[in-house]
Amino acid sequence: DVAYFAAEFCLAQYPEHLKNRFNLSELPQTETELLEIIGTQRGCLRGGKRIDFERASTIFINELREIGLRPTKQRVKICELLFLREKTFHFTINDLAKKISDEMNEKISLATVYNTVHAFQKKGHLKEISINSDKTYYDTNTSVHHHFYDEDTHELIDCNQNDIDTVNVKNNITGKKINSVEILIKVASDNQNQN
Repeated sequence: DVAYFAAEFCLAQYPEHLKNRFNLSELPQTETELLEIIGTQRGCLRGGKRIDFERASTIFINELREIGLRPTKQRVKICELLFLREKTFHFTINDLAKKISDEMNEKISLATVYNTVHAFQKKGHLKEISINSDKTYYDTNTSVHHHFYDEDTHELIDCNQNDIDTVNVKNNITGKKINSVEILIKVASDNQNQN
C-alpha cells in the first residue's frame, strides 16, 4: 500500500514535519503506529474502536498531496534509493533509472524518474549541478559545497570545503546579491605522468 511506503519514508526523512503536522509529542516507531495515530485523530474508527486503516491511509495521502508531495508507490521507491542512504548520492537521470532497474528490480519509466527528480529538485530536496550544456547531475546533499568532476570516469565527487580558499568576487551584477559560490573543478588523467 502506498500509504505504508509513504509513512515509512516520511518517518525516516521528515520526522519533524510529521510531529508538527499531526501534533505528535513523540515520533511513532513504525508506519502502522503513525497510521493508527492519524486514524485516531481524524476519527477513522470502526466498531469496537478499531482503526479503519483504509480511511486513515487515504487521509494521510491526501494531506501529503496538500503540501505538494504526491506519494505514488513508484515515487516512494525512488525516494528510498535517493534518501535512505548514509552517503551523498550524485547521479544523472539515466544513472538513476539504471540503478532502479538493476538494484531494485523495478520497472519505472524514464519519464516518471525524470518527473520525480525534477519535483524533488523544485521542492529543494535535490541540488541540480550542470556540467555542460548536455550533462546534468543531481546531488542529495543540498548544502553549499564544491565538486570535482572526473572527465574520464564521468564521476561527480564532493570537494572538501577546506581544500579551497575563500573566493573573492570583485564585481557583482547590479541590483543582485550573491547567495552562494560553488565551484566545479573538472579533472582528467595526466597522461604525461604515466609510463
